[in-house]
Amino acid sequence: MAVTGAGLAGVIAAESRICFIDGDEGVLSYQGFNIHTLAKEATFEEVIFLLWNGKLPDASELRELKKALVRNRPIPEPVTAFLSSAGHAMPMDVLRTAVSMLSLYDGLARDNSLPASREKAVHLMAQTATIVTTLDRLRNGKPVVEGDPELGLAANFLYTLTGTRPDPVMERALDVALILHADHELNASTFAARVTAATLTDVHSAATSAIGTLKGPLHGGANEDVIRLLLSARSPEHALEMVHGKLERKEKIAGFGHRVYKTEDPRATHLRILSEDLGNRTGHQNLYQISRQVEDSVRRAKGLNPNVDFYSASTYYSLGIAIDLFTPVFAVSRMSGWTAHILEQLENNRLIRPRAEYTGAPVGQAWIPMQERP
Repeated sequence: MAVTGAGLAGVIAAESRICFIDGDEGVLSYQGFNIHTLAKEATFEEVIFLLWNGKLPDASELRELKKALVRNRPIPEPVTAFLSSAGHAMPMDVLRTAVSMLSLYDGLARDNSLPASREKAVHLMAQTATIVTTLDRLRNGKPVVEGDPELGLAANFLYTLTGTRPDPVMERALDVALILHADHELNASTFAARVTAATLTDVHSAATSAIGTLKGPLHGGANEDVIRLLLSARSPEHALEMVHGKLERKEKIAGFGHRVYKTEDPRATHLRILSEDLGNRTGHQNLYQISRQVEDSVRRAKGLNPNVDFYSASTYYSLGIAIDLFTPVFAVSRMSGWTAHILEQLENNRLIRPRAEYTGAPVGQAWIPMQERP
């Protein structure tokens, strides 16, 4: 058997029309649309439709999707009760368990056909956001805010999280951030979702696998480390001292470098702008200024570019999102991509079953009786 790259590096594991990445040129596209075009022109709901259907929605299709997402926002009362009792736990643990719980109240639980799975994708897309905002309200002793059916997903998320309707700039900032995080080809969590879906289990199980994978610190969560670094710096000058100290100790600096991109992560291009705009608007200009100093220092010292996590940290913080919710917000966005890949897997399914390169003892070992073993 031929030896493959460690961690399946460079191995083509599936055919997909959903996402294209050129790491050398810094290109990311969803269903053929460049991420720069989508970040400038699209809404998150349009991107959800695009990922699921391979085309942009017309006015009627977009209107129906928005209605379906609003209609499916409420979560079952037992799930709310669980959120109320689990406020002490890590939000990603709570989200993983709550998404799994949703399957218990799924009216199509015994129907895993493709049409039923499409309906479940809508449910998950709407309810994942509700789980995150409801958890945060309850754990802070605040009343749950009922969603506003007139608000889109991004605006409603901020409203039900903070209790205040966001202004258009804040709404658009989160909308763009959700677009940028929506999909990224066969990353670890998406691959986990496809492997799970390939067994012909239900959509909720596949989504739960994805959330559990995103929880791992080598996949999600780097933006939490980034914001802690930024907040611990008293000034841009102090930030440089901290970075130089980490580099001297050969410590990894969160938010830099990427497994795929050899140039700037195209998502970081937009998040850098959002970070500056929101910082100026919310009084967090220092976070942006410190971020730029850290970026310049790391690039000069190591030749590394910021990835999606680096500027998303200050962007989320300026939006009033709690630090331990950064990765759950990532999951709210990536649910669109996860479900798109799950549906694509089910369209032409084959069980995903790779092989391993055996490196153990020679095959055919002689049995050693107990009394003769050293």
